[in-house]
Amino acid sequence: MPRTRPSSARRWRKVDLHLHTPGSNDYQEPDISYLDILRQARVRGLDMVAFTDHNTVGGFRAMRQEISDLELLERLKRLKPAEKQRLQKYRKLQQSVLVLPGFEFTATFGFHILGIFSPDTPIRAIEHVLLNLNIPAAQLDEGSSNVGASADVLSAYREIVKAGGVAIAAHANSTHGVAMRGFRFGGQTKVAYTQDENLHALEVTDLDSRSRRSTAHFFNGSKPEYPRRMHCIQGSDAHRLLRDPKNSRLLGVGDRPTEMQLDEVNFDALKSLLTSPDFARTRPFRGTQKELDYVQAARDEGESIVQSFQQKITKRGGHLFAVISDVCAMANTNGGVVFIGTPSDPKKTPTGVSNISRAIGAVKHEISGRITPTLICSIDALSTHEKKVLRINVPRGDDPPYAIDDNKIFVRDESETTLAVRDEIVQLTTRPRSKAHALLSEPAPVAPEQGGKPSAGVEPPRTGVEIVATEERDSTRYHTMRDLRNGNQVKNVTRSSARRLWHYAIKQREGNLNLSRLKVKWHDDLGFIKHYRKGSISRVDLCQRTPDGDIRVYYGVTEDGMHGPWRKVAGYSE
Repeated sequence: MPRTRPSSARRWRKVDLHLHTPGSNDYQEPDISYLDILRQARVRGLDMVAFTDHNTVGGFRAMRQEISDLELLERLKRLKPAEKQRLQKYRKLQQSVLVLPGFEFTATFGFHILGIFSPDTPIRAIEHVLLNLNIPAAQLDEGSSNVGASADVLSAYREIVKAGGVAIAAHANSTHGVAMRGFRFGGQTKVAYTQDENLHALEVTDLDSRSRRSTAHFFNGSKPEYPRRMHCIQGSDAHRLLRDPKNSRLLGVGDRPTEMQLDEVNFDALKSLLTSPDFARTRPFRGTQKELDYVQAARDEGESIVQSFQQKITKRGGHLFAVISDVCAMANTNGGVVFIGTPSDPKKTPTGVSNISRAIGAVKHEISGRITPTLICSIDALSTHEKKVLRINVPRGDDPPYAIDDNKIFVRDESETTLAVRDEIVQLTTRPRSKAHALLSEPAPVAPEQGGKPSAGVEPPRTGVEIVATEERDSTRYHTMRDLRNGNQVKNVTRSSARRLWHYAIKQREGNLNLSRLKVKWHDDLGFIKHYRKGSISRVDLCQRTPDGDIRVYYGVTEDGMHGPWRKVAGYSE
C-alpha cells in the first residue's frame, strides 16, 4: 500500500482518524466491504483515514490481505475480470485516500484510546502492542470492546508511542472518554489522563462549538490544573457506511472530519503536526461555511496566561521589547502564543504587519540574541480581516529561568507580563526539568493564613491570590502572597512593590483588616464578597471559613479557577 501522496505545498487536508470496519464485532453493516469504505471516503473528500477497530488490527489486515491476494493472482495471470476490476478500484482509491492502521484500545475502567501507526509498521508489531496491553491472544481477531482486565490508560499511551504510533484519547469528552463530565476518579487522575506527555491529541465531539465551555477551550492551556495545551480533533467513530437516517448520532464515514494543514498526506506529517505547538493547523471541517479566522477566535477569548497581543513591533517606543518580554514570560510560565499586529479587543480593527519576512527576521534576531538560555520558537503569519498578523508559538521552557539581556527575568501572571521577584526566581530554578513531572505532581502544601485549615472537602479556588501572612516593620506592612494557580508563595510584598492583582488584594486587605466585618453572602462556609471587571476579565472575591473560626479570602478569582461548589457561590452554573 502506498505510504504517501506527494504534494508540493502545505494545504488543508480532510482526515477522519476514527473509522470502524467489519473487523469490529459491533459494526452495524456487516455486508459492507473495505472497498465500499474507501469509496465512501473518496466521495466525502477525505485525504487520510485510519481503521481503528476495537482491540484489533483485523480490519486493516483483512483489507491488506485481500489486496495482496489479488496482486498474487495478477502475477500468476489468473485474475478473473471481476477481480481485475476490483484490484484496479483499490489502486485508484489508494491514490486518493491514505489508509492508516490502528486500533481503539479499551483500557482499565472502560476508557477508549486510539493508537494510529504508519502503513509501514508491520501488523505483527501493532498486534504486539495490544498483547503488551493485556489483550488476550485469542481475542486479537474478535474486534470486541469488552476484553476483560487490560492495561491502564497511561500504559496505553506509553506503549503506543514506544511502538512509533500516535496516541489519541477517543471521544474524550463523551462516553468512555478520559475527560468526560461526571468523571468519578480523583482530580489528579483526570489531569494525568489528559496531560500525559505521551498523549498526542484529544478527540472531542464538540470541536465545532464556539462556547467557552467547549472541550477545546477547556484544554487551551489557561486552566491552572491543566496547563498543557492539547491538540483537539474530531472523528466520526463510524460503525457504518452512511449516517443512520433514524438516529443522527450514528455517523457514517467522513460525517465528522477534521481539517489539518499538512505538507504531505502521510503519517510522518500527521505525527509532526500533533507533536508541534502549532494549534492553528487543525480545525473542524465546515464544508461551504466561512473559514475559521484563528486570530479573531483568539481575540474573542482575550488575553490570558497563555495568550497575548501586541500591536507594533518597532524598537522605538519599546514595542519590540514588549514582544520579547511576553516571549520570555511565557517560556518561564506555561508557554503560549504572542500575536503581533492586532489589539486584544475583538471589536477593533487589526493594524497588521506590513513586511512579514522582515518582521519575522527581527523577532528571531531579538529572541536568539537577547534571551538566554537558547529558546526555540516557531514564528509565522496568519490572515485576519485582510491583514497579516505575526504569530509566535512559545514553548514552556525546559531550562528556566529564561532572561533578557542576562538579568531581566519575566513571568506571566494571568494576563500580565511582569518582572519576576526573588521568590519566583528561586521557584523557577527548582522547577522540574521534566514537563510531565511538573504537570502531574501535586502542588506543595501551603500553610493557610493564621494556621487555619479549609472547610472539609472544599479546596480553595485555582486562580487569584491569597494573602497568607502580614507583618509590619517600620510602619510598612509586608505581605506574603500565595498564587492560587500553583501554590507558590512570594514574601515581603508591599503595596508599592506589588504587581496589579497583588496590589488590588493588598489594597482590599489594608482597607479592611478585620475580616469578620466583611460584607459576605455566605453559603455554609463558603462566601461571596463581590464581583468586578478589570478590562475584559471578570473576577470575583471569595472567602472561606475554617473550622478554627478564621476566614481565608481569595482575591481576583476568574471563572477558570472556580470548581465544584465555588461556581454556585460565585453565581455560575455548576
